[in-house]
Amino acid sequence: MKKTKRVLLHSGEEGHLSDLRRGQKCIVLNFHNDNAALRRRLLDMGITKGVIIEIKKIAPLGDPIDIRLRGYELCIRKSDMEGIDIRVL
Repeated sequence: MKKTKRVLLHSGEEGHLSDLRRGQKCIVLNFHNDNAALRRRLLDMGITKGVIIEIKKIAPLGDPIDIRLRGYELCIRKSDMEGIDIRVL
């Protein structure tokens, strides 16, 4: 397994959803992935441009990650989160 260095993002900075730490909030700016089925699934789960997401829990090994959006919690794989561009609130 390839280990990547985590970037610590601060308020107003942009990055990927997978870069956030527990307790941070962000707004979704854009998607950038080539998999149409994955993109449709994320949209169906409520992850759309402009939605506010909060990182609730991170599994002990770092995957999956529990996020809160639109009044419910959702577990999502870190690899799926890397294709979502965000701005930290």
